[in-house]
Amino acid sequence: MANAAETTATVEQPHGSEHEVEPTALGLTPGMWVAAAMLVFLLILVVKKVPGAIVGGLDKQIAAIRQQLDEAKVLRAEAEKLRAEYAAKIANAEKDAAAMLEHARHEADLIVAKASQDTADVIARREKMAADKIGAAERAAVDDLRAKVASAAAAAAGQLIAANHGANADKALVDGAIAGLSH
Repeated sequence: MANAAETTATVEQPHGSEHEVEPTALGLTPGMWVAAAMLVFLLILVVKKVPGAIVGGLDKQIAAIRQQLDEAKVLRAEAEKLRAEYAAKIANAEKDAAAMLEHARHEADLIVAKASQDTADVIARREKMAADKIGAAERAAVDDLRAKVASAAAAAAGQLIAANHGANADKALVDGAIAGLSH
């Protein structure tokens, strides 16, 4: 057995196919050497605490992700709160706008009603003033006419008396008036 690792033998199979013999070193096949190398590699990793470091790093990443998720939940809750606040503000603003519009309409109706009433009052006052002026003008015209008629009647009576009555006629009238008083 000089060098077993370097020796390869060919064995004939009964059906004519050839089969190679695997080389061995120190009594281990290549598959065993790979397994031993993996075992040594894994032992080195365990001794150097690489899995702990990997797990620690993953735990840190998991903690960071959890923290980010918690922050995202807090931010989402705040956003929902703000959305609810703004929705309430919008609803209140719409109610306020409707109330303001209704109030403005009511005030406009009151202003129109007051303007109509004021216009009716002004028209009534002016009609009364016009009627009063017409009445005053009529009274002044009637008084003026009466004064003219009285003046004309007095002038006519003065002329009639002067033309138809003398001292004798006046004496007869005075005597008739006295006789009418004595009876």
